[in-house]
Amino acid sequence: MKILIRLPNWLGDVVMSTAFVAAVKQLYPDAQIDVIIKKELSNIAPLIPSINQVYPFSKQEYSGLTGVYRFGKNLRAQRYDLFFNLPQSLSSLVMARATSAKKRIGFGKEGGFFLLTNSYKKPHNLHRADEYVSLLEQFTGKTITHKQVTLKAENSVPKQDNRVLINFNSEASSRRMPLDKGRALLNKLTATFNNTVFCLIGSPKEAVFVSQLIIGSENSDRLENHAGKTDLPGLCNLMAQSAAVLTTDSGPAHLANSVGAPVIALFGAGNEYNTAPYNKQNLTILRYGKLTCEPCVRNTCKLYGVPKCMELLDELQIINALSQYINHA
Repeated sequence: MKILIRLPNWLGDVVMSTAFVAAVKQLYPDAQIDVIIKKELSNIAPLIPSINQVYPFSKQEYSGLTGVYRFGKNLRAQRYDLFFNLPQSLSSLVMARATSAKKRIGFGKEGGFFLLTNSYKKPHNLHRADEYVSLLEQFTGKTITHKQVTLKAENSVPKQDNRVLINFNSEASSRRMPLDKGRALLNKLTATFNNTVFCLIGSPKEAVFVSQLIIGSENSDRLENHAGKTDLPGLCNLMAQSAAVLTTDSGPAHLANSVGAPVIALFGAGNEYNTAPYNKQNLTILRYGKLTCEPCVRNTCKLYGVPKCMELLDELQIINALSQYINHA
């Protein structure tokens, strides 16, 4: 059997979808499992267990619905038995139809009823990873009992107990740490954990923000700027080798959780019941929790401009959470 999976478009969602890929392998152990993934994220696909072939998709190279259809049509010769569509977008459904896979399975939205052979209703009030797995359960009629989000990281380098990774970035401004709050928190952390090096991570476009955090902070000799200097596999390895990862609600939170790193995730606008890192071991979720607007699940803070839910996070709670993994000395 040949199975093709259209993975989601955002980093965190791709990581959460690894539970779905593992479940597919569980139910179809002898199948060839291939994936379509956004080109910008394609270097993470080899870290997903059980993947055979990776097809990077670029909107720039295949623009509009015509381009999407052309991309899918190029895969017809592979004669896929099953096509699982995880994004809920018209373009991904058109791509699925163009492959002429025998069965095209997805959630019924954006024309899914017409472009899929098997269309199902997306369940409400589930974690995103469980939503994806529910698609497979509805299609097969079987229950997946063991679900885990996993990426493969390099484990040959020993863990560095005096290094903590910090991610204060997010695609959504409502989930991003405000600059002044970030500097104040860095000052508290470096003053409390005297022998710890804090490595700030981020994408190339976030490097300026990370530099601003470091320049305005005390004890900058123990702050390292890794923003824009690692690819996704390299970042996974760095996370797996660190004592802990302190992060906002963002893609890196899921990356760290998937490679087994201890994670302290700071939530504000996001709903942790839907999008928190999935694996519960060595995971701490912190939020302010005293604003009536939490969680608004908006990408921008409409009420305050700067997200108060992030500004008011308790720094002592964060320090106590980190103390589980590093010493004060």
